[in-house]
Amino acid sequence: MKIVIGLGNPGNEYTKTRHNIGFAVIDKFIKSCKVEFTKKHCDSVISKCVIEGEEILFVKPQLFMNLSGGPAKRIIEKYNCSLNEILVVLDDINIPLGKIRIREGGSSGGHNGLKSISNHLRTTHFPRLRIGVGNSFSDDTKNFVLSRFAKEENDVMQVSLEKACKAINFWVTTDINGCMSLFN
Repeated sequence: MKIVIGLGNPGNEYTKTRHNIGFAVIDKFIKSCKVEFTKKHCDSVISKCVIEGEEILFVKPQLFMNLSGGPAKRIIEKYNCSLNEILVVLDDINIPLGKIRIREGGSSGGHNGLKSISNHLRTTHFPRLRIGVGNSFSDDTKNFVLSRFAKEENDVMQVSLEKACKAINFWVTTDINGCMSLFN
């Protein structure tokens, strides 16, 4: 089994915000699998599907972003997955709008959700898929990531969501190294 964890904030007021792009990717992916989030477990909503014989668990933690580590750790432990069998999907203001970057590990880059997961897992060595959400280059990062995309950004982000879903599918059927070489 592999686990894909999308990061975001729960609640309708955060839907379609930059910080919830991890949730948006997961939602788009499971919709293509014709499944829904049907179960709540470990402070997360979860859904399963099978891709080319591989069972995949999709997870959206339901605590706020900076508390994502607790639910992520409990899910990983419950399903007894090794860290190379998880993929964390998140927003990144340091990557140009719509670009994706896949890594085997690394720092949190200031992202509080990723920092929380790293702290709970006691490592930074786990795969992640970062999606560029633009950058206001101001000191008000919090309000920027909690804002919605401008109309002119939506088309770029739709293409990015598609590419991120393809990257997840490729990661499921190959490995992180193959995924990095194809999508970075």
